[in-house]
Amino acid sequence: MGSKNDYPVMKQCEHILKKFKIKNDILIVSAHRTPERLFKFAKNAHKNYSVICAGAGRAAHLAGMCASLTKIPVIGVPIKDKNTDGVSALFSVAEMPNGIPVATTAINGALNAGLLAISIIALQDKKVRLKLESYRVKQTKSVKKRPR
Repeated sequence: MGSKNDYPVMKQCEHILKKFKIKNDILIVSAHRTPERLFKFAKNAHKNYSVICAGAGRAAHLAGMCASLTKIPVIGVPIKDKNTDGVSALFSVAEMPNGIPVATTAINGALNAGLLAISIIALQDKKVRLKLESYRVKQTKSVKKRPR
């Protein structure tokens, strides 16, 4: 994530990954304030991770820069800010040039970022795939047929 202020949103991603027992790290890697840390992280991400969930607000270049420096999937989470309600972050994450794809969630969509990361991991991990199938069945069963 771009700053510690992004954690209240990104902890949703962390929580769902932990629920699925998927190893994850929460790191502060600012595209603007710590560019060398960003380069080192993204260039080496494939050694430790299968997918990156990158949350940032305002200019939100983190996901795009990660995607430009790594070959693993990157999921961008635009984070709401006071000035633009997250719209500037959404455009920064979603409007990537051809050849540098970033999957993009809704503004503050960290839970869905985690679930998308889980879906990507499930392609190669049968245990994760079975847990995801169970999660979806439980989710479906939790939807009431009537409002009361």
